[in-house]
Amino acid sequence: MSLLHHVVRQDPFAELSCFRGEFYSCLTRRADALFELADAVLCADGPVRSLVELSLVGEHRRGHGGLYDALSAGRVDVARLRRALATVPLPRAADGRLVLAADLTCWLRPSAHTSPQRILCHTYGRGKDQHIPVPGWPYSVICALETGRSSWTAPLDALRLAPGDDAATVTAGQMRELVERLVSAGQWTDGDPEILIVVDAGYDVPRLAFLLKDLPVQVLGRMRSDRVLRRAVPPREPGVRGRPPRHGGEFVFGDPATWGTPEAQTVTATRLYGTATARAWDRLHPRLTHRSAWTSQLGALPVIEGTVIRLQVEHLPSGATPKPVWLWWSGTDATTADVDRLWQAFLRRFDIEHTFRLFKQTLGWTCPKIRTPEAADRWTWLIVVAFTQLRLARPLAADLRRPWEKPTPPDRLTPARVRRDFRHLRPKAACPAGAPKSSRPGPGRPPGRRNNQPTARYDVHTVRKPGPTKRRTKKSTTPRPRRTG
Repeated sequence: MSLLHHVVRQDPFAELSCFRGEFYSCLTRRADALFELADAVLCADGPVRSLVELSLVGEHRRGHGGLYDALSAGRVDVARLRRALATVPLPRAADGRLVLAADLTCWLRPSAHTSPQRILCHTYGRGKDQHIPVPGWPYSVICALETGRSSWTAPLDALRLAPGDDAATVTAGQMRELVERLVSAGQWTDGDPEILIVVDAGYDVPRLAFLLKDLPVQVLGRMRSDRVLRRAVPPREPGVRGRPPRHGGEFVFGDPATWGTPEAQTVTATRLYGTATARAWDRLHPRLTHRSAWTSQLGALPVIEGTVIRLQVEHLPSGATPKPVWLWWSGTDATTADVDRLWQAFLRRFDIEHTFRLFKQTLGWTCPKIRTPEAADRWTWLIVVAFTQLRLARPLAADLRRPWEKPTPPDRLTPARVRRDFRHLRPKAACPAGAPKSSRPGPGRPPGRRNNQPTARYDVHTVRKPGPTKRRTKKSTTPRPRRTG
């Protein structure tokens, strides 16, 4: 990192202008229209409901035709934009560690029959608490987390899952490239604490740790409460013959008789959850089989050891009955300080849900009826860039609250309140987009003429499980005797 760039970071306005200029350089086609579209998202009054309303925002100086043309025919240098996101200041934990959270969020498109590459996305809480698969585009998003209670995160990467992709494999490759960019940008150097990656139960945490074992990272994730892990193999007694075992005794999450004495235990008093008790057991691993994700693995499967943490709280803010949370950490020999740091870092993972809610409900990420997945990717990157500009403008924004809202300290402003003041901050930052040229709108399709080029329709991608095939019997060609009488 150069000294000039370090000096620029001292001024928030200069840092915001520097990022806006770099973002404009990443737009290789329809740059002015795409740049002003991102500004319209930031300067619109209220939540974004449709793209047509964004064309009426004063900061967007083009018509709605140019807006749709920018999304369908524009180009974004995604590789350069990812490097730009890795160079901005990132939040860190209390010990100076980078904490990254990965999760999937879906752009549901149930009625978009002309949109290709749709996948059945599992939705929760729709209807009568049912898990209903809905067609859509799932995106894997990685964010850097802050310490303490906050609705702010730092989105660093977004990747759409194609049909047939494995979530753990795609996330591992996405995380590997992100860590390499962070190291190249100087966000992590030799001697710094290892980067902590936090995921939820939807990921195979041991497999994710195995795929990233050559990087300076640690993986922490939640496991289901019905899992069964294995202990380390005890020392071999002298005189015993035969092949040595690869797995020790069972550790059943639902059977306390198999737990034994924990290696570490902490009791912490919290404001929202009462007394939080965390117990840790060292060197536990899953027993892998040559199925599912490990089908292509040749030879003996690896033994991936880690630390299991059981978190039990006294009560929940909602009043529901609290259930224990089981966590698996890729490290071993955890101390009491490590146990407290890990379960508190896992609670910070839920801050990414606030970011997803802001993307969808305020910035209007899933509102446009975009047809092609390539255009959806461009719109997704515009939303990520818009949120990054809000984060850079956070120390500059004033609290423009409603008459019925309570005052908020400057360091506690939410992303929605920073967005209210971005229209006043924008003139002071760099605006490299040029004014549109005067032109007349095209005539469009003549009245009364039908569309002679219908759009192709696509089926939703579904994963078929292999099953037994039925053998067809060859029909007999001998004619049946005719009944008489």
